[in-house]
Amino acid sequence: MGHSYEERASRLDGALLWTLTLPPGASRPVLPDGCMDLLWIGGRLLVAGPDTRAQTPAATGGTFAGVRFAPGTAPALLGVPAHELRDRRVALDALWPGARVRELTERVASAADPATALEDIALHRAARTAPPDPLMRSVAARLDAGRSVADTARLAGLGARQLHRRSLKAFGYGPKTLARVLRLQRALALVRAGTPYAHAAVAAGCADQAHLAREMRALAGTTLTAYLDGA
Repeated sequence: MGHSYEERASRLDGALLWTLTLPPGASRPVLPDGCMDLLWIGGRLLVAGPDTRAQTPAATGGTFAGVRFAPGTAPALLGVPAHELRDRRVALDALWPGARVRELTERVASAADPATALEDIALHRAARTAPPDPLMRSVAARLDAGRSVADTARLAGLGARQLHRRSLKAFGYGPKTLARVLRLQRALALVRAGTPYAHAAVAAGCADQAHLAREMRALAGTTLTAYLDGA
């Protein structure tokens, strides 16, 4: 069994479905991306909270699946503020009734495609819960477009303290951290597409390549070259 990763758009607005297969003994670090995930790992349903640093899953080898929710969209669906799950992996039955989670676990276990089964769970839940805060989705979109935190707060009509408090609930951390995480992901996408490091750094919003290197070390705990070689 070799390493493979696939993702595709979900029927749930802004979400992605992904499937990862790793050979026995292998693991893959997960870098901060501003998102939360509903996970299928080792026959269990888990929720991955928003990360402030790279996480190395305990599980090694096998096939894993998930629904990756767009920044700010998971808390309403899951029924928990994002900051309560920051840098954590939590069993779904810690958040939802155990009997319901056992039923869902059996359903995913018997599904031909676990990612689609996870998507069905998310869609069913979304139809029965309040929609995500549209203001905070627009905040995430502006930060992802490279807007400053100050501009984003002004355009949202929020003071700095209000924005920070609402960001903790929606994203798991303040807007400055989310902006850094999203900027790093923009740079990584450019580098993976073949853009030279220095050009990718500036295009993503870093001052220069050295700035990108510092952010990679701080948020991902590694270097660009080491991460790309491992991926």
